Amino acid sequence: MIGRIRGILIEKSPAQALVECAGLGYEVDIPYTTFFNLPEAGDELVLHTHFVVREDAQSLYGFSSRLDRDLFRLLIKVNGVGPKLAAGILSGLDANQFIRCVEARDANALVKLPGVGKKTAERLLIEMADRIGQLEGQFIAGSPDATVSTGVSGAGTAGGHHPADEAEAALIALGYKPQEASKAISKVAEEGMSSQELIRLALRSMIPSS
Repeated sequence: MIGRIRGILIEKSPAQALVECAGLGYEVDIPYTTFFNLPEAGDELVLHTHFVVREDAQSLYGFSSRLDRDLFRLLIKVNGVGPKLAAGILSGLDANQFIRCVEARDANALVKLPGVGKKTAERLLIEMADRIGQLEGQFIAGSPDATVSTGVSGAGTAGGHHPADEAEAALIALGYKPQEASKAISKVAEEGMSSQELIRLALRSMIPSS
């Protein structure tokens, strides 16, 4: 099991980070809540990780906090929730936000996440209610109610594309329909915003904090 990786960030995108460690480049799948906390390329970073091995693939998932990683491990134990969906859930709600949803039995916030239908939301509330106690001591009471973690500067993603186009593409990659992504971006867009800011605000508008 690979539980932690420390190295130099080589490249980053909303869904993946390339981290060089001891001469090797690790492709680490990340949720958006972690992407927003990544440093600039060339800087050192630490990610808490979970290694997934399947017959057809091996994937390394990384998280900026141990709480997010540990919640990810609990989520994939829920019937019908695989690593990809668990990472999608943590792209829209960080660990503290998800815990609040479970405590408030807020299924409405969960069904707004791509891939989470009514039955899955209800299953998450039931099964996770008994499991979030395992996270006791890590939950940060009174933390900000932002839908996603902040922590990046206003710099846009690499590539020179228009920030709104990049943000819309990122939301579509997360699982939102093109019409939903376009509408959400248009709703929050202001001149000078980076793609990260647009993604963060668009997600917040679609998944209100509990």
